[in-house]
Amino acid sequence: MKKIQLNKLQLTKGASIQEQEEGSGIFRLSKEGAGFLLPQLMTCEERYLTFRIEVLEEHSLAMNLLAYVHEEMEEEHSMEEKHSMEEGHSMEEERKPAFTVRLGLLPRVETTVCIDLNWMDAGELFPEALPGTLKIVCHGRRVSREELSEIVLSSMPAFHDVKLRISDMMLTDTYPEQTLPDRKPVDRFGQSTWKEWTGKVKSDADLKLRLEAQLAESGSGYPFENWSAWGGWKEKKLKEGTGYFSKCKQDGRWWLTDPEGYAYFSMGPDCVGLGGDCRIDGVENWLEWLPEQDDPAFGGMLAQAAPRGNRKRGMRQFSFFKANLYRAFGEDWQQKWEHMICGQLKKYGMNTLGNWSDGKLLGRLDIPYVTSLPEFPATKQTVFRDFPDVFSEEYAREAESCAQALAARRDDPLMIGYFLRNEPMWAFVDNLVLADEVLYNPADTTCKERLIGFLRERYGEIHRLNAAWGCALESFESLREPKRDVSKWTAQSRGDMREFSRQMLRAYVEIPVRACRQVDSNHMILGMRWAWISDPDLVTGWENFDVFSINCYAVDPTEKIQHVADLGVDLPVMIGEFHFGALDAGLPATGLEAVKSQHDRGTAYRYYCESVAAHPYGVGCHYFQCYDQFTLGRFDGENYNIGLFDICSCAYPEMLEQIRECSGRVYRIAAGQAPRCEKEAESIPMIAY
Repeated sequence: MKKIQLNKLQLTKGASIQEQEEGSGIFRLSKEGAGFLLPQLMTCEERYLTFRIEVLEEHSLAMNLLAYVHEEMEEEHSMEEKHSMEEGHSMEEERKPAFTVRLGLLPRVETTVCIDLNWMDAGELFPEALPGTLKIVCHGRRVSREELSEIVLSSMPAFHDVKLRISDMMLTDTYPEQTLPDRKPVDRFGQSTWKEWTGKVKSDADLKLRLEAQLAESGSGYPFENWSAWGGWKEKKLKEGTGYFSKCKQDGRWWLTDPEGYAYFSMGPDCVGLGGDCRIDGVENWLEWLPEQDDPAFGGMLAQAAPRGNRKRGMRQFSFFKANLYRAFGEDWQQKWEHMICGQLKKYGMNTLGNWSDGKLLGRLDIPYVTSLPEFPATKQTVFRDFPDVFSEEYAREAESCAQALAARRDDPLMIGYFLRNEPMWAFVDNLVLADEVLYNPADTTCKERLIGFLRERYGEIHRLNAAWGCALESFESLREPKRDVSKWTAQSRGDMREFSRQMLRAYVEIPVRACRQVDSNHMILGMRWAWISDPDLVTGWENFDVFSINCYAVDPTEKIQHVADLGVDLPVMIGEFHFGALDAGLPATGLEAVKSQHDRGTAYRYYCESVAAHPYGVGCHYFQCYDQFTLGRFDGENYNIGLFDICSCAYPEMLEQIRECSGRVYRIAAGQAPRCEKEAESIPMIAY
């Protein structure tokens, strides 16, 4: 164990010491982002960096551990795409870290942070956090100690300077135990006790009055006379109805069509449901109220899960969402809620239940929906993160098995289509060369066998490969031993590795698509919901889809949609996730796009959605998500103000009124009969992890 005392010499530009004593200090970090140099991490033998931290603000804070490498080692790792998550730049704008660990921190409570330095091998995207801390995300490529030039712990840019207290920083081989202060930051409704805001529920009577009013105001249909029963546009009939949703290209413009053949633009929230997604394990003493497991009214709203994989923590959750509906409506809360949410979504012109909505609602609520293949085919031995051994017989068998889940809904006309999966974890590494990972992974995979055969056929003799790759391999079989970054050896090796990577990507797409089409030929395959196109090769196999999908967190998605088209993808483009958050309600973090107020959230939604409609490939966008997240964090620690409704199911009217205004114009915008709105909301730096 080695203690680290932060001092003036370790401060980056914009950081200052406000108070300091042995092992502890209060620091002020500039709004541009500032922090601490940690040279001790570059040569240490210990596995963990740990420290105690308290954010001395009214909101959460995101910090980054930034690993920089020597400039000459970074030449092969230029980024062609930048995700919205990467908008937190380091202090030197022109310099980019090779690897980043992003940490989410709650305000006004002291917690322990543990960073596993083994994460720099890039094997994990979402590693485990200690209780009382929020989400951890690893971005970037694998880095080795010899590459490192600098490691910095830095705050992300904020809308003001921030203060925090750090103590007991050390390097250790012992995984720490979390000791949390006895505080009550969460009230009986699941709301924050840290702050007051317009719309905060004060009592059971207040909650009941508001939700009963919302229930009474929920209509039964869409507010626009020129909409079909499906939410399509009756002013534009594109084809004879097939009884199912479909696609159509007319005069260079892509459309979806509803089952009657009318033009259809898909709008609605993800996660329409009331799951117990308020994580409470380890922080039970932070709650003003929690029922016993045997409580007849609320005990069934608790859920428990054992640790998964190599994780140390099991997960315990409680649904404050359900508890609040019970308080308002009593025993028949579920039936009343279903009527209320269906009526509210239609009232504001939302015609789609987005991904991850409660499966019991799909086909039961009279609203079209999208869904996902419940499981994407996997293999016991992976190539990198969650990328399977795609040439194995196991992958083909798993594809056929996973596709069987589609049978139950193959005749449902309300189903628009299904995504194959969401945001593959392996694709979060920009410009990843999958074939490199095949040769770096010591496992004897079928992909490795196929790659060696590919090279043997191409070069015939090992001396020819050695000449092309600038190496001295004894035989093709030598490639079974781990080799790192083969694509960087020569231009020829890079070409070979990228070509085989495209073969892997094509198999990754085609094998499950073929299995799914055999089970369900009625519904559209909506693609993979890429987090972002981290490499142009990711569109390989696009011809197998009916719709190409991306998740796009931005103010204006036009550039990202156009990027897909520019890569040669001739398909309608659907955006599976976007959102906007603010800090003027109950949550301490904004999410991936931030604005100043609830009214600005509505303005931003309208600008975004109308921008999708204005693009000739844009056919829909689904807002993430229906309800706010929990102030202490959902299952992975996100705690964003991103809902159409709060944890008490109370609406954000300033936002929803603008959503209805947008819905009333969107078809005319898509048809070129009206311009998109030009008013953008004022953005502020995001608080997200």
